[in-house]
Amino acid sequence: MSSRPPDPPLPLESLFDAAPEAWVALHLHSAQAASSDSMNALARLAEIAGDFTSRVSLEPPDAVLLEVRGSFRLFGGAQGLSRQLLERCRAAGYAPHWSLAPTPLAALVLARAGQGIIVLARDRLVGLLAPLPLALLRWPDAELERLDSVGVRTLGVALRLPRAGFVRRFGPKLLLALDQLTGAAPELRRPVACRERFRAQVEPAFELQTVALVLQHLEPLLKDLEHFLRTRQSGVDLLKLRLQHRKHPATRLDLRLATAEAQATHFAELLSLQLSRVALPAPVLRCELRSGVLQTLVVRSESVWRPGEYGGGAGRESPALIERLRARLGSDAMYGLCLVPEHRPERAFGIVELNATPSRRTSQAWCTTRRPLWLLREPEVLVDAPRELQLFEGPERIETGWWDGRDVARDYYVARDHSGAEIWVYRERLPPHTWYLHGVFG
Repeated sequence: MSSRPPDPPLPLESLFDAAPEAWVALHLHSAQAASSDSMNALARLAEIAGDFTSRVSLEPPDAVLLEVRGSFRLFGGAQGLSRQLLERCRAAGYAPHWSLAPTPLAALVLARAGQGIIVLARDRLVGLLAPLPLALLRWPDAELERLDSVGVRTLGVALRLPRAGFVRRFGPKLLLALDQLTGAAPELRRPVACRERFRAQVEPAFELQTVALVLQHLEPLLKDLEHFLRTRQSGVDLLKLRLQHRKHPATRLDLRLATAEAQATHFAELLSLQLSRVALPAPVLRCELRSGVLQTLVVRSESVWRPGEYGGGAGRESPALIERLRARLGSDAMYGLCLVPEHRPERAFGIVELNATPSRRTSQAWCTTRRPLWLLREPEVLVDAPRELQLFEGPERIETGWWDGRDVARDYYVARDHSGAEIWVYRERLPPHTWYLHGVFG
């Protein structure tokens, strides 16, 4: 068994010069940096770094920089953070050179030199940088040759040169780099842009004949999706699954959720229900998973009361039931209703995407009379309505729709029929003044 890697060295601190920032540089070995997969390696290291801080930047082609001063308390100080960061890198298959320093350029130079050191004070920084070769700054070869011709080969010698003469001979850009190295001038870094959506695929070593094997190979993708969402404090309410076959069109599935979710186990359960309804036309060669637009994940504590008791709000059971029914029956079998600003009753609602938290944007404050929830698909003609019905509310006149050719002119009443049921009827305002049954009260 391999022994545990040694802990990072103790930090070099100072009572007089505490730096406001602390940068970690992760530098890939030359063999890794020269490979065609170097950018993927940097992206993976940046993803790992994102678990420790939000300030992550790339230094192509071989380094990642992250500012971690604000994360010390969360990870047990500089030494604890460095140890956990390096353990995560090793677990992912990388063993980068590293260093922690008050400036990003100093951390990068120390990492390129393979120092593996923690420096938290700027007054300890120059002494560590002084013996290092000037080539670690990666200045243009022509400038390095000019400096070498006058005996300037280390960072310490370059830092001791007269500033005015250095600018005249080598320009202000190189002098600015020296100031950024020691912290005399700030260095602005461009942060890594997080991906807006998740996309991953897996190509099995053999053809997948059953749904169970498909779900087994989707499991690591779903775990990666959960990690992707957790690091962004987001969730998704749409997943797109594409299963590639050899001689058949790809099988496409859209998993729609009632609320934004981020748990891999929840995704796996719903995908299992949805795949149980699908007959694969051929073995699966590749599985691709994509997410919809990321949404803010709102974490709420459970209510003391059950839903519906003593004012308890809606629980998790409602969206879970919606999602299971939709996964088992299909998206077309589940839909929601919304209000439409329209006076004609048959047009006052519409079908929308089902959501566990219905929208309240549309108001019907103008409606002051009672209206039933149950409407007939088509109004039913009533014969001898005045003699058989007892009218006790109304009339409510609705006269509208002239702009679309479906105008109505009706007088609505709440009535009671011979059996005692409350119904909603109307009388055409224009001759022959026919009576219709339009709805029933519960």
